[in-house]
Amino acid sequence: MVDTKEPGQKKKPSAATKTRSKVAVVLTKPESVLEDVGTAMRLAEYEQHLPKDAATLLKINISWQHYYPACSTTPWQLEGVIKTLQADKYENLIPAHNGTVVVDPFEGSRNNKHKNVEQKYGMEAVYLDVPPVKWTQYRPKSKMLVLNDVYPEGIYIPDVMFGKNIVHLPTAKTHVFTTMTGAMKNAFGGLLHRNRHWTHSVIHETLVDLLAIQKEIHPGIFAVTDGTFAGDGPGPRAMRWHIKNVLIAGADQVAVDAVVAKMMGYDPMSLKFIRLAHESGLGCGDMSEIDVVGEDISGVNWKFSSGENTFASKGQKLIYWGPLKPLENFLLRSPIAPWSFAASNLYHNGYWLRFIGNKRVKAAMKTEWGKLFESY
Repeated sequence: MVDTKEPGQKKKPSAATKTRSKVAVVLTKPESVLEDVGTAMRLAEYEQHLPKDAATLLKINISWQHYYPACSTTPWQLEGVIKTLQADKYENLIPAHNGTVVVDPFEGSRNNKHKNVEQKYGMEAVYLDVPPVKWTQYRPKSKMLVLNDVYPEGIYIPDVMFGKNIVHLPTAKTHVFTTMTGAMKNAFGGLLHRNRHWTHSVIHETLVDLLAIQKEIHPGIFAVTDGTFAGDGPGPRAMRWHIKNVLIAGADQVAVDAVVAKMMGYDPMSLKFIRLAHESGLGCGDMSEIDVVGEDISGVNWKFSSGENTFASKGQKLIYWGPLKPLENFLLRSPIAPWSFAASNLYHNGYWLRFIGNKRVKAAMKTEWGKLFESY
C-alpha cells in the first residue's frame, strides 16, 4: 500500500505567484496532422511539463470497442504524439488502454487502429485493468471530495502509474453525465477499476479527486485533445459527428477542458467538474485567465447541445439522481448488477449502432478524415 503522510490539500497559489495556464489550439488537415500535433504540443511548451528522465504513459481513450467518429483516440493523434516525443528524445513510451464493464479494450485497440500504430513503432501496450497489471491501495495526501466514501475499503490504482509521466489522448465530445468529456475524464478509465460506475452519481467530484491524485503520482501531466472529428449530442457513443479540424494541447487539464468547452459553446465555469477543480486550485477553468496560443478562438462557438440522452442514459439518471436513487446499491452494486451492463450493450451495440450509427460511420468514411482512418 502506498501511504502519503502529509495531510491536507495543496494551497491555492496567490494571485501574485500564480502562473497563467497556456493552451495551444492548432488548425489541421489530414495531410499535415502528424506535424500539427507536434506544433500544438510545442506551442504549449510540453517539454517544460514532462521530465525526460521518467517513462511516459500514453493514456488512450476507448469509449467504444467499435469505431465511431470522435468517440475514441484517433490513430493519427496517437502517432503524432509518439513521433513528437521520439523526435524530442523521450524514451520508454508506453501506450496504456483500459476497458469497462461494457467495452473490451483489446477489441477496441484493434477496431480503432491503435494496435496498428503501436506495432508500427514497436511498442508494447499495457492494459491497465487486466493481469499482469497489479492494483495497489493508495492513500492520497489531498483531501478527497468523494472517493473515500465511494470506496470505504480503500482506493486502488494501477501500480504502473506511479512515477511516470502521463499524456492524455481524449477527443472533443459531449457526454450525457458531464456535458462534455476530455482531459480530466480521461483519467477516469485509468485510475479506477471496473467498478468505476459506482462513482457516476458523484462524477464531477470524482474527476476532481482523480486530478488531485494524478498530481501526486505523476511527475508530469499533459493532454492532446483531438477535434478533427468532434462529437455532439448524447455522448460518448450515440453522437452526431462534425468535422472541426482542430487540435488542442496543454499541461493544465482543467484549462484544456475549459478551452474545448468554450469552443463547443458552453460556459466552462458552469460545468461543475471544471468549476470545482478551478476552486480547488488544481487548474484554471476561467477563460479570462488562460493564455490561448495558436488560433484565435474568441469567436468560436460550435453550438453543441447539452442535456440530450439516450434511452439507456435516461434509465441511468433515474438511478443516479432520480426516484430510483434508493435502489442504486441494489441495482448496480449487488450480484444483479450485470443486468445494467447487458441492457447498455443491447441498446448501443444491438440497436443504436446497427440502425443509426453504422450509417453515420459510412458517411464519415467518405470524408478526408475517414479516408485517413482507413489508411491505417
